Amino acid sequence: MSGTVREMKRVTRSILRLGPADHGMPISLEEFEQADGEEGHRYEIIEGRVYVSPLPELPHEDLEHWLFIKLLDYGKAHPQYVQRVSNQARIFVPERRLATCPEPDIAVYRKYPLRMARWMRSWRMVSPVNVVEVLSPGNVDKDLERNVELYLGVPSIREYWIVDQRVKQEHPSMIVYRRRGSRWQKPIHVAPGGTYTTPLLPEFELKLDESDA
Repeated sequence: MSGTVREMKRVTRSILRLGPADHGMPISLEEFEQADGEEGHRYEIIEGRVYVSPLPELPHEDLEHWLFIKLLDYGKAHPQYVQRVSNQARIFVPERRLATCPEPDIAVYRKYPLRMARWMRSWRMVSPVNVVEVLSPGNVDKDLERNVELYLGVPSIREYWIVDQRVKQEHPSMIVYRRRGSRWQKPIHVAPGGTYTTPLLPEFELKLDESDA
């Protein structure tokens, strides 16, 4: 057997196929980045373990898309504040003994390497100023508890928005965490149908009315 064939077989054996049963399984970042995942689920690496959650239903997807477009349009009009909006981001939490990379529904970037060749960019070199999570029934602890701690550990993140449409899909509510130094300030609660503004995004207004989503 040639060396090339042996190497190909080793690589093939090392690629994992992840599924719901692998939730909590220890894994290295290299293994995770090379792994294949069973469809219908989202996969993250948190504290060196696989975190599996179901893909959200369409109401979640529609609201997430609506928020994404709002922020994308704002960035086009205000590139000095927003240079990139992503709904497929991976965030590397620093100073963790084991790899921890949550993947928010939306991430907003102020400093993005636009002048760098695309093939040279990586998630390791960028970090957002704002992250957004839309709550899904049956999976709320991830965003209401786990990610509150994780996103605080990323110094670039100035705000964390949690959008909740579980009670009123037409009029979601929102919880906002704003950073003050190394801590979150007291959470801001925006009622259904309310409007949110922030110094982080001057002239941006978000009315929590999903009727046009």
